[in-house]
Amino acid sequence: MIELSPTIVTVIMMGAFIGGVLSGYPLAIVTGGAGVIIGFLLFGQPVFNIIYMQMFGILANYVLLALPLFVFMGIMLGHSGIADRMYGALYQWFGGFRGGLAITTVLLGTILAATVGVVAAAVTMLTLVALPPMVRRGYSKAMATGACCAGGSLGILIPPSTLLIVYGPMARISVGKLFFGAFGPGLLLSILYCTYIAIISFIRPKMAPAVPVEERNVPFIKKTTMLLTSMAPTALLIMGVLGTIFLGIAAPTEAAAVGAFVATLLALAYRKLNWAVLKEAGTQTVKNSGMIFLIAASSVAFTAVFLRAGGGEVVQNFILSFPFGRWGAFALIMLICFLLGYIIIDLGIIFIMVPIITPIFKTLGFDPVWAAIMVNINLQMSYMTPPMAIAIFFVRGTAPPELGINIGDIIRGVIPFVFLIMIGLALCTVLPQIITWLPGMMIE
Repeated sequence: MIELSPTIVTVIMMGAFIGGVLSGYPLAIVTGGAGVIIGFLLFGQPVFNIIYMQMFGILANYVLLALPLFVFMGIMLGHSGIADRMYGALYQWFGGFRGGLAITTVLLGTILAATVGVVAAAVTMLTLVALPPMVRRGYSKAMATGACCAGGSLGILIPPSTLLIVYGPMARISVGKLFFGAFGPGLLLSILYCTYIAIISFIRPKMAPAVPVEERNVPFIKKTTMLLTSMAPTALLIMGVLGTIFLGIAAPTEAAAVGAFVATLLALAYRKLNWAVLKEAGTQTVKNSGMIFLIAASSVAFTAVFLRAGGGEVVQNFILSFPFGRWGAFALIMLICFLLGYIIIDLGIIFIMVPIITPIFKTLGFDPVWAAIMVNINLQMSYMTPPMAIAIFFVRGTAPPELGINIGDIIRGVIPFVFLIMIGLALCTVLPQIITWLPGMMIE
């Protein structure tokens, strides 16, 4: 065993972490390897007991059972074809406006966020369903791809977000309160996105032209019927799952189980359920959940050693000594999370940062739900800021080759939406009730 000051340990572990990530190694190997090796050098054999207890504590948390259930629910809904039906209905209502298809894409992304909960699935569905119609009707490639990225990324925030399910147990905050705290800012971002699209489309009509009249010449009754029949099942599912949590009838885990069952029934009702679909949904659920749990276990090994060695106190003292009081410290935390979003995925940021920053938020006197949601709003940008821009990669990989979409088009498209997220953060800072009102109305 070697003896090092907490400051030196902090520098070594953070250096090993950043160096490992930048070298291209998977996050789980970097965090787990750094934690085990440095921990063994500092504490010897007992470090394995420390790591085991921390891993067991997080992975055995009952709330995390909601994670694979919500993932399964989202994948099953994707196979049901409900996204195509909703897009077709919204297309008829908004296609006649300049920018209407891009607004439809964001609205569909908002709805999918409340059912899918997995950004990769939402972005992929939007790219397949909404991107080709926009590009073929003369939309700017930047506008079209930006709308897909921004609308799909709302799944990180609007419940049932898998990120919130992970954040809750890590910070010891009610997942139900996080769900309803995220509704306000999620809808706020959706409104900001749609407003921007409407304004820029009015200023630059060629960027997002209206759909020709002959393509949307559908009787009012038929349009209304299409909208109701496509939206009603999804609305009932959302109200059934989130309503039971809000009213205190069921915990997130039980509500997730009900949601997974109802999503399966919807796929059956739409005649999309067969053995191949069930097998793929189960396989994808295991892969996605297994990846999250692997990152969780390895990151817990890192943070357990880091905190045991006094690194948490070093970081806390550094942040609390920042100028401009508690708001200066809060701004520094937001900046750190934003910068980390350039190099690692959001889950890595959550697992590593939450155990460190949660006590700091408490010391600074911030509402824990408000602070948690602010971090998650911040992490929206990590999906759209290269080089670690998951939404950009999924749009690029899923877009049909004949559309001629390249990375440059997508990056130009997402930049305005990143600035809109910053505006959303500012509004939630000035008006914290956007986040705190709904959780305060929940029935315990």
